[in-house]
Amino acid sequence: MTHWIILPIVLPAFLAPFIVLAARYHIGIQRVFSVAGVLALIGLAASLVWQVSDGSVIYYRLSDWAAPFGIVLVGDRLSTLMVLLTAVLALFVLLYAIGSDWDKRGRNFHALFQFQLMGILGAFLTGDIFNLFVFFEILLIASYGLMIHAGGNERLRAGVQYVLFNLIGSTLFLFALGALYAETGTLNMADLAVRVQGVGPEETAGIRIAAVLLLLVFAIKAAVVPLHFWLPSSYAEAPAPVAALFAIMTKVGAYAIIRVYTMIFPPELEATAGLFGVWLLPAALVSLAIGMIGVLAARKLDRLIAFSIIGSMGMVMIAISLFTPEGIAAALYYIVHSTLAGAALFLIADLVRTGRGNLDLTAQPPMAGTYMTAGLFFVGAIAMAGLPPLSGFLGKLLVLEASYDSALMVWVWAIVLGASLISVVGFARAGSVVFWKALGTPETTPVEGTQRPSTLSYAAVGGLFALLIAHTVFAGKVHGYTTEIAAELFAHDTYLSTVLDTPGKLSDAKEGDH
Repeated sequence: MTHWIILPIVLPAFLAPFIVLAARYHIGIQRVFSVAGVLALIGLAASLVWQVSDGSVIYYRLSDWAAPFGIVLVGDRLSTLMVLLTAVLALFVLLYAIGSDWDKRGRNFHALFQFQLMGILGAFLTGDIFNLFVFFEILLIASYGLMIHAGGNERLRAGVQYVLFNLIGSTLFLFALGALYAETGTLNMADLAVRVQGVGPEETAGIRIAAVLLLLVFAIKAAVVPLHFWLPSSYAEAPAPVAALFAIMTKVGAYAIIRVYTMIFPPELEATAGLFGVWLLPAALVSLAIGMIGVLAARKLDRLIAFSIIGSMGMVMIAISLFTPEGIAAALYYIVHSTLAGAALFLIADLVRTGRGNLDLTAQPPMAGTYMTAGLFFVGAIAMAGLPPLSGFLGKLLVLEASYDSALMVWVWAIVLGASLISVVGFARAGSVVFWKALGTPETTPVEGTQRPSTLSYAAVGGLFALLIAHTVFAGKVHGYTTEIAAELFAHDTYLSTVLDTPGKLSDAKEGDH
């Protein structure tokens, strides 16, 4: 047992109330502690990734209560990768919030930011499905506070819609947990994996209900069509740094699907056989198509980016729904890419707002900082549209390659390639209207009341693009690592034996079913 694994949750949990109580009226102190906390999280996350890089699994038992009776946190290659991605993303988002003064436009931004990190990191590290629900609620509460940061009727309306949809998901989550507990008597993921396998064919009704309800809940979090309606307005109306951080939020839903449906409801489980091919893959294909059509039809830059997030999640879910090691490996590679690219685009949209005054896709006078912002948008559009040479192109190739053995391979290839073309047209249209047509207007000076974005704001976006370039340059090593993760997920004996302490406990858990 290692104590290090709980620190990514404890650190923001203690830092947030400290900021509220000791530095509430001192924005400079809040910034120092918030940035220092995120830097510490990056160090902790990198250490955890290193510890599990050899395929080992680390865990922490609260109060030293053995699983499945006590709360357990678990770190393996998948969870630690997501923790590191979240921590690195948080650093650049936080730097942008400071550079653009977004953190000054309302109260308690930094405290809510830390609580949000606590919820996200807890969801990745928990080994108990009930505590997955708890961390979902923590990040939901914190994200609502961040969404309405700086106020405004539109932002409040979008925030209410966001909360209502997610509360529906929370209710379904509780129903699913009740059905699981009634059938198995446990909610520890490792213990569930053992006990669900021991349920007889004639007693699978509750297991089927729980599996379907959990898939609906995670699909809401991942914004899969037709459960995506909350995302466009919520992300478009949220403050730019908040929307950029939210780029990892949909990945929490994807992570939960990968974790639960490789361990608790694996492909060979008769009770849930066919669930992915029958429902999830077609929904993922429709999500990709609708997302990219939304990119083409959007009239504002922020909504265009929000729809591109839906499209990128469609791509991720296509790979996941293939439910093969190759599909999961491709999905994980694309998750890293789409998180960084989506966050960068939301920050670039705010650069446009700062220099232009609005995000309407109409020709207007030149903005402050046109050339720098236009260059960044060009790179971001290439990344999100999946054009070479950046990692989005490689990610799409991996997804297409993984779909060779699928019965819907023709549909996957047709929709992925068609959606890519549509996204190129949509981003090209937006860029030409916002930047190229603006250069042809008679005005030679920016509109009064706008300003050039700060150097720190540009540096934060540049940092995300530097990570995207590194993700492309080291694509072979990264994909090799995600392939090892996928193999580990489909052969989870190490996870089970570590969490349940010894291989002998697995047999004890099975005997407890009788």
